[in-house]
Amino acid sequence: MKAIFLFICFILFFSFSYGQADNQSVKDISVGFELDALPYITGGYYGSVWVGHNHFRYRAVIAKVETPDFIIKDGFTNNEIKAYAAIVDYFFKSDLEGWWIGTGLEYWDSKIQTDAKLNTSEYNNTVFTIGGGYVWKFYKNFYLNPWLAGHLRIAGDKDVIVDGSTFETQLFTPEISLKIGWHF
Repeated sequence: MKAIFLFICFILFFSFSYGQADNQSVKDISVGFELDALPYITGGYYGSVWVGHNHFRYRAVIAKVETPDFIIKDGFTNNEIKAYAAIVDYFFKSDLEGWWIGTGLEYWDSKIQTDAKLNTSEYNNTVFTIGGGYVWKFYKNFYLNPWLAGHLRIAGDKDVIVDGSTFETQLFTPEISLKIGWHF
């Protein structure tokens, strides 16, 4: 399932990026990457690559988040989420700077344990995401991107059985963080 999701995201990402027929030159296309602080703080990782043109930026994302125990329902621990996403952002300025809003689909491949740590249960979800932020270009091609998002579970596992206990995945997950990026 994960491979199919990534393949579809890849096709959509590049068809949107290069399928636009207009009189703009190739130099109007920007390419970049971002790293996000939140997953690194929790012991995970985040990387995204993007292609931008005019007001739009098309991102492919891979991330791993170790959910802090104080956020998880009592009795559970080690909630690890690996996320794969395809996101389209719209900038209010055509130079891919300033305020932006975005939306897309994510696939979360996850696992969790009870506090007893006897067994690990795996679960997955398809998530609709919407968010926004502000890109501030602070030095040459480097920029900071504070952002926030909301993630809505639209398909996948709701109840996960672990060691005889039921872990209920959240219907809605808010998120806030800071990215640092670089563009060509």
